[in-house]
Amino acid sequence: MSDTNQNPTQEELDAIEREEDEGGPVSDANDSLAPLDQIIAERDEWKDRALRAAAEQDNLRRRTENQLNDARAFAIQRFAKDLLGVADNLSRALQAAPKDAEGAAAGLVTGLELTEKSLLGAFESNGLKRVAPAAGEAFDPHLHQAMMEQPSETVPGGAVIQTMQAGYELFGRTVRPAMVVVAAKGSGPKAAAASAYGETPAANGGSFDGKA
Repeated sequence: MSDTNQNPTQEELDAIEREEDEGGPVSDANDSLAPLDQIIAERDEWKDRALRAAAEQDNLRRRTENQLNDARAFAIQRFAKDLLGVADNLSRALQAAPKDAEGAAAGLVTGLELTEKSLLGAFESNGLKRVAPAAGEAFDPHLHQAMMEQPSETVPGGAVIQTMQAGYELFGRTVRPAMVVVAAKGSGPKAAAASAYGETPAANGGSFDGKA
């Protein structure tokens, strides 16, 4: 047998090269990318775990802050209630004090004012805030207690006319509601205008002609 029959022809060599070009590199590329895909998957998994851990840590921090505020409020709430009587007495003393006091009396009034300011400052620094709505502020059932209702020509119906006794809140919790006078339904500038034309507000919030 001759050597030419044992050696591959040029066509066979070209066919082998084409198969290697078409099949070999693709298979090798897929095999080389497999570890990279695994690394990306592990990275995403650890990223998700890190985000979950951060969220749990944030929730734990908030719960801890709320628990500390609750414990602090419980610890000083009873003591704060006892001091509210002192603040009320100081306020009454200042209301009864003469406005044109002189000499020793003027010094006493100034001392009462400074004492009240210092006490309210101590309240504020410990989370106890004074609640004393001004005329015209909206009535808040969580912070205010309506002691009476009366018509008003300047304040709209449902708003506060006057604060009879200041209230206090501690870390967002009402320790004592403010006692207030509330404007009756139908109050306000419209009621004043109606009164000027001789109309009297009715009990149900409407009006009738007082001249009829």
